[in-house]
Amino acid sequence: MHDEIADFAAALPPQRALLGLDLGDRTIGVALSDRLLSVATPQETIRRRKFTLDAQRLLEIATARAVGGVILGLPRNMDGSEGPRCQSTRAFARNLARLTDLPIGFWDERLSTVAAERALLEADTSRKRRSEVIDHVAASYILQGVLDRLRHMRSAT
Repeated sequence: MHDEIADFAAALPPQRALLGLDLGDRTIGVALSDRLLSVATPQETIRRRKFTLDAQRLLEIATARAVGGVILGLPRNMDGSEGPRCQSTRAFARNLARLTDLPIGFWDERLSTVAAERALLEADTSRKRRSEVIDHVAASYILQGVLDRLRHMRSAT
């Protein structure tokens, strides 16, 4: 598991997509990147049940899409500190790491759901539809942040 994006980037195999996750209490938003690591696309929202079932579904997606790494949104407090939700996310990552060799990284997700909600409102999405897609749209915001950072790191070298 990697707290620093540079360490995560160093562990990634070339030409493989990334899986972005927005972990909630009841759902997991899922997004995927392309193999060039340029665009994040919302995929689906998984209704959380038991960890083993949730992890099985995530690993099915990872295998089917030839994923090379997993990014989890880390829900820090607005002051940057880590509370119970961060601890829960880190515990999920530790458990997932026991089931896969894929590199797992974290990305500060503060305001990702707010940004996703704003984008859906601007797109004039109905309230019902917003509630159906908000989690995987938020996951795509998280993943896009990582992709932008990776691109910036590559251009700086």
